[in-house]
Amino acid sequence: MKRLSAAIICTIFIFASSLSFSQGETFKEVMLIRVKDNKAIASAVILSKIKTKVGAVFSQDVLNDDLRRLYALGFFTDISIDVSDYEDGLAVTFIVEEKPLIEKIDIQGNESLKEINIKREMKSKEGEMFDPGRLPQDVAVIRGLYEKKGFHLADIDYSTQVDKDKNTAVVTIIISEEVLVKIKRIFLEGNEHYPDKKIFGLITTRPDTLFTSGYFKKDLFEEDLEKLTAFYQREGYLDVKLDSEVEYYNENKNMDITIMIEEGKKYLVGDIFIAGNKIFTQDEIRDIFKLTRNDPFSQEWMRLDAIHIQEIYYKKGYIMCRVFPEAVHNEETGRIDIKYSINEDKLIYIDRIEIAGNTKTKDVVIRRELRVYPGEPFNGEDIKRSKDRLYNLGYFEAISFDTEKTDDPARRDLVVNVKETKTGEFSFGGGYSSIDKLIGFASVSQRNFDITNFPTFTGGGQNLTIRSELGFVRSNYFVSWSDPWIFGFPYSFGFDFYRTTHKRERDVGYGWEEERWGGNLSVGKEFTDWLRASVVYRLDRVKISDMPQDIAFDVQREEGSNYLSSMGGYLTFDTRDNVFNPTEGFFARGGVEDAGGIFFGDFDFLKYTGRVSRYFGFIDKNLVLELKARAGMVHEYGDSDHVPIYERFYAGGAGSIRGYSERGVGPRDAITGDAIGGESLLIGNAELTFPIYKNLIKGAVFYDIGNVWEAADDLGQSGYKHGAGVGVRVKTPIGPVRVDWGYPLEEISQEEQKGRFYFSVSHGF
Repeated sequence: MKRLSAAIICTIFIFASSLSFSQGETFKEVMLIRVKDNKAIASAVILSKIKTKVGAVFSQDVLNDDLRRLYALGFFTDISIDVSDYEDGLAVTFIVEEKPLIEKIDIQGNESLKEINIKREMKSKEGEMFDPGRLPQDVAVIRGLYEKKGFHLADIDYSTQVDKDKNTAVVTIIISEEVLVKIKRIFLEGNEHYPDKKIFGLITTRPDTLFTSGYFKKDLFEEDLEKLTAFYQREGYLDVKLDSEVEYYNENKNMDITIMIEEGKKYLVGDIFIAGNKIFTQDEIRDIFKLTRNDPFSQEWMRLDAIHIQEIYYKKGYIMCRVFPEAVHNEETGRIDIKYSINEDKLIYIDRIEIAGNTKTKDVVIRRELRVYPGEPFNGEDIKRSKDRLYNLGYFEAISFDTEKTDDPARRDLVVNVKETKTGEFSFGGGYSSIDKLIGFASVSQRNFDITNFPTFTGGGQNLTIRSELGFVRSNYFVSWSDPWIFGFPYSFGFDFYRTTHKRERDVGYGWEEERWGGNLSVGKEFTDWLRASVVYRLDRVKISDMPQDIAFDVQREEGSNYLSSMGGYLTFDTRDNVFNPTEGFFARGGVEDAGGIFFGDFDFLKYTGRVSRYFGFIDKNLVLELKARAGMVHEYGDSDHVPIYERFYAGGAGSIRGYSERGVGPRDAITGDAIGGESLLIGNAELTFPIYKNLIKGAVFYDIGNVWEAADDLGQSGYKHGAGVGVRVKTPIGPVRVDWGYPLEEISQEEQKGRFYFSVSHGF
């Protein structure tokens, strides 16, 4: 009311002034502009907002606009204007009454929400102008925060105290949280075509049970109603209407919810028409439809089919093709007819390929991963494959492909936009695993290394890792370097050097101390986007010591130092969508390693290894099923009469068959019970992961099966060991944390027949 009165007074004042100036003084020049009574808002800020200027001819219309602009700033409760004679012209004075500053916002009664979180969401802020009109909005925001926490009956009020002398205000938010309301029962009405079980399976809101809290959260419930509406509409019930009623009792501590569904008529798809197609036939287009005649009509599926039509045109280079779907209710049949109008446009060719956004990575590193080339028609499938290959490098957090017009309307430039992520890492710290016990590590890695680019040494697409680990059971020193395109040719080259020591620790399957020095050289070639081959030469010096005196002779003879020299050949087939976090695709790797013989060394043996993984993504890839199998076989030849224990296969524990102790599956020494490994191995794993909290915490359920057999010819005999369990996967700043609990499904010794935890913390590269 005060602001309104002030505005009316100012309007009357200006109107009266205009009458007086119209009598001969209208064309006087403005000689001076002043601001009075402003304290918090600088005069320069006020003057910058007005159009009346010194030296200009006075205008009543401009002054009226100035008044409106100053009120619109929201800083003032009252503004008056004084226009008076000054020298040979006029002086214009703006007299303002500022809104008070918010000195403090006092939150009272907030036990379940932190004050900082409440203030962050409020529009009113300490140190800013006090606007009473914002307080109801703040109350609504705070109430929403409490409803999300389940405090559906929380009462939010406010009070204000203004100090006119200091022109400040204190805002007090008074919160009465009441109690969390628990849902006791949920009733459904009107769901004639779908049973209650189906409807309840679609919503997240649950009543209070032994396994659910039952707290009512308004935003979650509203999302559930939206899910149900979307479900019915996908099933053809386009006119569906949902409503709900809530009944409180037990002093408002409990509630019953009734969801009322008015299903309406179910609409089916009638005739489907396609117009404008010349490149593809009607049958070719219809073959990709998800929505066909007599199906329940769904706007969502119709839109997806339009996208699928565009995709097949994109693959042929018609990137300007547009598809316009239209749904028409057929009054005669009562069905929904669909028409897809296609504007094919012209075939577009790639003119130039530009790279943008790369500040570290060399253009050539990006270009060599592309599967599209200048002069070729645009191909959506090849562009998608190029994008996947770039993501799999691990250098970029965002990748997009854009087009730019050229002088030729049939040609466009392709622009590859990348946003680089951190590829170098220095880390140190400690961790614990059920295999290595307590361990400390320090590591330097750069997965976009360039040995020739001094002083940053980045951008060349090479991989470098220097890592050291020191623990109670295992110590490891490791240096690795590789280049996927050596000297610019499509051949990979790399080397590893390492020193690893395992102390005698029977709890984790080591009945002796093992020290290994060695390294390897590798050369590889990528034959297709999915198939590559590599050859690896390995040279190790292995020292075995601290063996039990009562261990079998065939194990005792390994004591001392021996050299291993081998050459291996490997084939890898990989169609995974993401090598770091796969959700679909296939991975297979197999090879043979020949040790000794023409490569010298102290042992002659042949080792065959293979592993396959298949990934299935469900529900927008939030659920991922991974099926894995691993097999191995090794046997001696030539001058050797056995395979050394450190080249045999072991199983049991994390990474193989969970539910059993480390190296607890397979042949053991008859006297000491120590694991001595076998010459053949077969392991299968099935694991389903699902999100618990965003993409940071995931749960897992798994089943493992497998065994290790003493001789290569025994593969598959004497049965298999089984284990099953649950796990948690957590992403942290230092790397992934993995916790599994497995239980053996085979009857074993009473001491071993128990569930086991497997815990590990690792750091990413």
